[in-house]
Amino acid sequence: MSAATARPPRSSTCSSRPASARSFAVDCRPLAVPAFRRMWAASVVCAVGGSFSVVAVPTQLFTVTGSSAAVGAAAGVSLAALIVAAVWSGALADVMDRRTMLLAAHLGLALTYAALWIQAVLGGRSVPVLLVAVAFQGLTYGTVMTTTGATVPSLVPAELLPAANSLSSLVRYGGSILGPVLAGMLAPVIGLGTLYLFDAVALLAVVWAVAMLPPLPLPPAAGVTDAGGGRVSSAARRMPAGFRHLAADRLLVAVLAVDLAAMVFGMPSALFPELARHAFDDTAGGGPETGLLYAAYPAGVFAAGLLSGTFTRARRHGVLVAGAAIAWGIAVVLAGLAAELWIALGALALGGAVNFVLSTFRTTITQARTGDAVRGRVQGALTVVLVGGPQIANLLHGVAGAAYGPRIVVCAGGLLTVAAVTGIAWAIPDLRRYTAPALATEPAVTPMPPAAPGDRISPAPASRARAGRR
Repeated sequence: MSAATARPPRSSTCSSRPASARSFAVDCRPLAVPAFRRMWAASVVCAVGGSFSVVAVPTQLFTVTGSSAAVGAAAGVSLAALIVAAVWSGALADVMDRRTMLLAAHLGLALTYAALWIQAVLGGRSVPVLLVAVAFQGLTYGTVMTTTGATVPSLVPAELLPAANSLSSLVRYGGSILGPVLAGMLAPVIGLGTLYLFDAVALLAVVWAVAMLPPLPLPPAAGVTDAGGGRVSSAARRMPAGFRHLAADRLLVAVLAVDLAAMVFGMPSALFPELARHAFDDTAGGGPETGLLYAAYPAGVFAAGLLSGTFTRARRHGVLVAGAAIAWGIAVVLAGLAAELWIALGALALGGAVNFVLSTFRTTITQARTGDAVRGRVQGALTVVLVGGPQIANLLHGVAGAAYGPRIVVCAGGLLTVAAVTGIAWAIPDLRRYTAPALATEPAVTPMPPAAPGDRISPAPASRARAGRR
């Protein structure tokens, strides 16, 4: 099937609200693209019903061992597996059909949750078995993250990437809030094993959505094989290309440097328990103040997602990345200085909102500046950076907080974020000058005819709309 030449209507929204209200609400224009709409709708189901294991796995490990060290070990195993999967699957995504990879990864994740359900039903108390399952979970989820990020630019036109990325982030963060809450309520009633089963069943919705995608065209790199004709070994030899591509583009270097500065210097979540205890008189062992501090940031992220129409049509993407990171640093300083809990919560919620803007345009710029031939490897490299950044932040904040106290470290982290981002924007003018290409004209939208069996998405440039089968 040829790519649709008509763009989704500018007025495409989630409801029939007046135009003045629509411009501020969720930007739903990408949902006019059938393939993206199916993927997004399935992700809504999976974000809530497929995130119960976030609570179930650490709860089972602690119940079996009585030690938080086992929970920490599982987090380390999952992180290592996810990083390996991100790099490897990114290389494979540039030489294989990404639809096939998404199907295999989601099925593998569903089978992992099914295995966790079986071991829970059998009364499993084996820590090695749980850690092996956690490793498979990290491998499959890392593949899902990387391949999905490489696929979205093939489904929507370039001008809708900010809106598509914000819709995906809205679902991800909404699920990270609602999923664990529901899991905590359901676990005492139905047991941890059933939570694993719910995760496996929820993933079937995504498997269906991926199966309904038309075959995605192989990237240009897919035609290059090694001497033995093997795509796998060819992918292995090309793995470093993603990091080289990022390092060779000054704009991408600036964007990732800004994002890392905001994450590493400005993310104080490791200090929330100590801050709540000593600054806001929380009870020993954790209480509502600690929970509210952890909830404020994702609440701000989710609120910004509901108002994505206020910024997704903007073209000064570089300024928005730098400005959002500076605003995040200021919000962190305010949280560190806050004498009252409600002030700290408001500052963290504001920080979450501006970080949503930062992440939306960081992803959009990376996708727009990357050709399809190397997009999988770049997405893999980006996943490694984004997953590793918060872990470094937890380490640095934890060590510094023990030495100097939470308030000083939180404020210092916010100030370092502002200083670092300001320096990056001054040193690399490409960042503050970058503007997304303007749309030519907004033609009337012509309904797309149904696709014929066997139709494929055209490998047209990203500025043209891609659409799946209706």
